[in-house]
Amino acid sequence: MPHTLRARALLFDMDGTLVDSTAVVETIWRSFAERFGLDASLVLGAVHGVRAEDSVRRFAPAGSDVAGIVGELNAYELEHTEGTVEIPGAVDFLAAIPRDRVALVTSASPALAAGRLAAAGVPSPAAVVTADDVVHGKPAPDGYLAAAGLLGVDPADAVVFEDAEAGILAGLAAGMRVVVVGAHESETTRGLPRIPHYSDASVDVDGDELVLTLP
Repeated sequence: MPHTLRARALLFDMDGTLVDSTAVVETIWRSFAERFGLDASLVLGAVHGVRAEDSVRRFAPAGSDVAGIVGELNAYELEHTEGTVEIPGAVDFLAAIPRDRVALVTSASPALAAGRLAAAGVPSPAAVVTADDVVHGKPAPDGYLAAAGLLGVDPADAVVFEDAEAGILAGLAAGMRVVVVGAHESETTRGLPRIPHYSDASVDVDGDELVLTLP
């Protein structure tokens, strides 16, 4: 039975939510784990949806050049956007949302966000909050609260689309409703609406509200 939500703004994560960049993300973090003798499965299980800076600080040995390592990771990711594709239906779904009602909230750098969206053929929302715009990255709510501020909406009137645990926690901590995109499951996601992609979802404008219909 279809699920309906009403909101005044829709906020989207990028990786795994609007674009599928899994291959390059996993390649680079496996390489990082190998470089520092870390358990790759442990690293991969923790980095999705989190700023590179925060992941490097967590896993790199004490005294590491965090900024230098992050720079290397970002440079590699900027050079390797091949295989980055749209999550099915994302472009059409975004096109149905008025430009002043939508924002991107990503843990990527500004350049990487622009590069990945372009590679996948997904137009960027006008309102964008990146890793560089917040003091505390996901799972802290800072990014989503900043996006609500940019759009001039109360957090309770916003709906977040997220695929990763850190981002889901961030949206909930911001006092927003969250739609899970994809297959991630945890105690956090229990009871939350979920879509595998956007092909069967729709959004309509009803006055100053957006009406979401989710399969």
